[in-house]
Amino acid sequence: MPLKPFARNTDGVERKIFLLKPRGFCAGVVRAIDVVKIALDLYGPPVYVRKEIVHNKHVVEELRSAGAVFVEELDEVPHGARAIFSAHGVAPLVRRQAKERRLEVIDATCPLVTKVHLEAVKFAREGYSIILIGHKDHDEVIGTLGEVPQCSYLVETVEDVDRLTVPDPVRVRYLTQTTLSLDETRDIINRLKQRFPKIQGPPAQDICYATENRQMAVKAISEAIDLLLVVGSQNSSNSKRLVEVGEGFGVCSYLVNDRSDVTVSWLEGVNNVGVTAGASAPEHLVQELIGFLRDHGFRQMEEIEMVDEDVRFSLPAELTVAIR
Repeated sequence: MPLKPFARNTDGVERKIFLLKPRGFCAGVVRAIDVVKIALDLYGPPVYVRKEIVHNKHVVEELRSAGAVFVEELDEVPHGARAIFSAHGVAPLVRRQAKERRLEVIDATCPLVTKVHLEAVKFAREGYSIILIGHKDHDEVIGTLGEVPQCSYLVETVEDVDRLTVPDPVRVRYLTQTTLSLDETRDIINRLKQRFPKIQGPPAQDICYATENRQMAVKAISEAIDLLLVVGSQNSSNSKRLVEVGEGFGVCSYLVNDRSDVTVSWLEGVNNVGVTAGASAPEHLVQELIGFLRDHGFRQMEEIEMVDEDVRFSLPAELTVAIR
């Protein structure tokens, strides 16, 4: 949807909030949180969750208070207990560990992450080396690399591409982490195509719709704002990418867990502030931030809707059967 032109406020009197939409929870996050809540309702606590179900400390604390037990690895889960895999996905090794411990597994992996895993397996079976564009040590990347580690290569930057060697430069495919910056990923892909002219990617891009939509919204208002505040946790990849997009357009941009992270001095000399939220940030944190800004003189607000997100994912089969 094309945006009408924005005029900067220059008299310092009318301070305005541009609230971006879509923002906050994506379909994969909604599904993952619902999985934990439904499991707690069906089976009662404790329900064990490997890693953070989504990368947001407020969500994790809320679910912990309801009876979810968060663990780093499955050896912390009692034999035969019920365990949930996070939205970021897991490697086959983790699934084998769950089977060995006879755990009752509920898989909350985002379907868009599962898509990347299946693509990796398919490319490997066809004899290709797989170049995964992503961030080292991110939970999603660890899971994807674990599918076919013997033929997978991780790159984070264009420089990584320049240093890369593969067994057969002709038989190469690339995949991406779902929560990357569109612009940065495009530069890496272009360099891959220069180095490996025969390289191809998946039929449809791996960067998820929610990540793309939120980044495009930031770009759309970048010329109208003096400050960008992104609600999200520090370990949220897609939230950090929103900050980078804002900075790329010369906008002073900050990632905040909630309103308490905002430093009042950031608002000095600011007339127009953009507000958005990463895909795992709850809406109530956004509204609390809006209240904070109103208390500090930002009396006007305009919600900018770029696209109507109507994506929904069904629950995992394990829960669907149990509910029936």
